[in-house]
Amino acid sequence: MSSRLRLRPHGRSLRDRSRSPRGRSLRSRLPLLVGVTLVVVCAVTALTVFLVQRAYLLGDLDQRVTNAAERVQGGTRGTTEAGPDADKDLAFLDQRGQAVGTIGGTLDVDGYVSAARVVPQDGDPRNLNAAQRAALDGIEADGSLHTRTVPGLGTYRVTALANSGHAVLTGLPMDGVRDMIRDLVVVEAVVAVVGLAAAGCVCAVVIRRQLRPLGRVAAAAAEVSRSALDRAEATGPTPASGPTPVSGLTRVSERDTDPGSEAGQVGAALNRMIDHVECSLAERQRGEEEIRRSEERTRRLLADASHELRTPLAAIAGYAELMNRGPGMIEPTLAWRRVSAESARMTGLVEDLLLLARLDEGRLPHSAEADLAALVADAVWDARATGDDHDWQLGLLLDTPALVAGDEARLHQVVANLLANARMHTPVGTTVVTSVEATDERRVIRVRDNGPGIPPSLLPRVFERFTRADASRSRADARSGGSGLGLAIAAAITQAHGGRIGVESEPGRTEFTIELPAIGMPRLLPVDTVSAPSTPTPTSPPPTSPHPTPAPTRAPDIASSSMS
Repeated sequence: MSSRLRLRPHGRSLRDRSRSPRGRSLRSRLPLLVGVTLVVVCAVTALTVFLVQRAYLLGDLDQRVTNAAERVQGGTRGTTEAGPDADKDLAFLDQRGQAVGTIGGTLDVDGYVSAARVVPQDGDPRNLNAAQRAALDGIEADGSLHTRTVPGLGTYRVTALANSGHAVLTGLPMDGVRDMIRDLVVVEAVVAVVGLAAAGCVCAVVIRRQLRPLGRVAAAAAEVSRSALDRAEATGPTPASGPTPVSGLTRVSERDTDPGSEAGQVGAALNRMIDHVECSLAERQRGEEEIRRSEERTRRLLADASHELRTPLAAIAGYAELMNRGPGMIEPTLAWRRVSAESARMTGLVEDLLLLARLDEGRLPHSAEADLAALVADAVWDARATGDDHDWQLGLLLDTPALVAGDEARLHQVVANLLANARMHTPVGTTVVTSVEATDERRVIRVRDNGPGIPPSLLPRVFERFTRADASRSRADARSGGSGLGLAIAAAITQAHGGRIGVESEPGRTEFTIELPAIGMPRLLPVDTVSAPSTPTPTSPPPTSPHPTPAPTRAPDIASSSMS
């Protein structure tokens, strides 16, 4: 006997779910819910009105029947037996003012109707036949109200009263009350249907109008979901307050972000979420861009280092080849001198690269108290000895001793690199003014010359590694240029000491500014000197005369001097 495994679905299918009320949109569910609520309210209201009105009308009819019975009882001249005088007991029906359809009768001792008459629409009251009287039998004369159907006359509300042994029966027709109740039901039904239809239309229009902002919010969300976020691009400069938004993402319009409405709150929340998404994309893009720039700088650094190292290596290999060919090809002393010079050049390049690597790691070889005034004066004297064809000037503008915490040798290297840069890239006779300023918070070194200036295209990259005005790698002599690492080393050393370096240049005036924190002061804000060199605001106006007049200084062994 084979058995089959039958799987019973745990839930309904997606299609069945989509047809269920839960799967309908608010535009369908809300009118349906409001319509059902209105129908229930109208039904309860109509039923309540019907019951109250019916009770009122029947109560009024019962009261009129009772009043009629009490009013006519005094005009009877009853008897306890049926006979020819029984009709005389109903003489009250002949009185004027009796309602049409009023039934009057007398009861015998057994509760049977002995005589009964009815007031017709027109004419005199007429007697009821035996069948009609039989429909009224069995009513006790205790004043209670009964409903009886009289053949040929309709439904009646009947009561009986007894006085001194005489029992009188009185009844009024219920057809008028029933017609009034039926008309009331018809009117209520018509009014309910018309009112429900009008209310349903108004609710549908109002609900659809109120849900339009939510529809626009949903459309904006759907538009964002279809956006290619992986290919979004940030546009515009990076604001200081936060990341740059990514263009191309749809936002909810301002009219749909009113916090006073639920749809507006959803729209505002969606806009905030889009802002967060855009900021995340912008941060990711900036990170990728920074990685690309870092990789590009690394490749350029390797290429430039290879070019710089290949030149002395090629020279050494060339001189070695000439010496191998015999003493007649080149003088050995000259060859060894050239080999030693290229080796020293290659050694200096490797040492500069190692220094930059250490500085990138934030390591300083030595840190102690250093006097900027003394080391700047030494650097200026060294520059005068190296290039006596320039006018070297020193100015000390000190309100306090220019003491900093750092490596004195490296700080001396910074100033020496700036002076060497001025010597190699300015013509003979150029005036180079080096000044030192000291305040309670900062120490400032300025190196200014009146040379031709730095080309505008080169100025943004002046602190990048292997940046040279001459793009070629050839060297005519020692004065023709360096490897392009001098200013990069100066910037790295300055930042390692918690300072910053900047440059301003125009034809006839180029000024490098080094700012260092005083001992015990916090580090200055870092500046990306590779892609955006800083331009610090001077704490005191620079000297306008080529021969500045120094302020009094506390260092008696250093004086402002002209070293031409």
